[in-house]
Amino acid sequence: MSASKGERVAVIDAKGLILGRMASVVAKRLLNGEKIIIVNAGEAVISGKRHGVIRRAHEYLQIGHPGKGPLHPRRPDMIVKRAIRGMLPYKRPRGREALKRLRIYIDVPEEFRGKSMETIPEADVRNLKGPYITVSELSQAIKG
Repeated sequence: MSASKGERVAVIDAKGLILGRMASVVAKRLLNGEKIIIVNAGEAVISGKRHGVIRRAHEYLQIGHPGKGPLHPRRPDMIVKRAIRGMLPYKRPRGREALKRLRIYIDVPEEFRGKSMETIPEADVRNLKGPYITVSELSQAIKG
């Protein structure tokens, strides 16, 4: 993804960021025209007790029909993308365009290794006082 016409490209390291708070900040920046790349998506965290988070995810997976939808993400990068999509008006052209400016990777791709990455201070896991689970742990628990 190259930055053409002076577009800003932000590389955000999701390691140790709270999923919902990160998603709301990223959604706002996407709507403002920024291109955003999120790396280490599996290292983002979801607040709550491990068992409760997994139980809610399993309940959510019961909704719908396997062939008709809604389709539920199980991979860490797709879970993060769906969280961000939920904060965008994606059924409207503005939201669809914003979602096209987003790229999410489970790890750090070779092209971004060694480059400076930013974080979102208000979404830092150190602000949490209770238990949490990483997105990759949730993904492993709800596979298949």
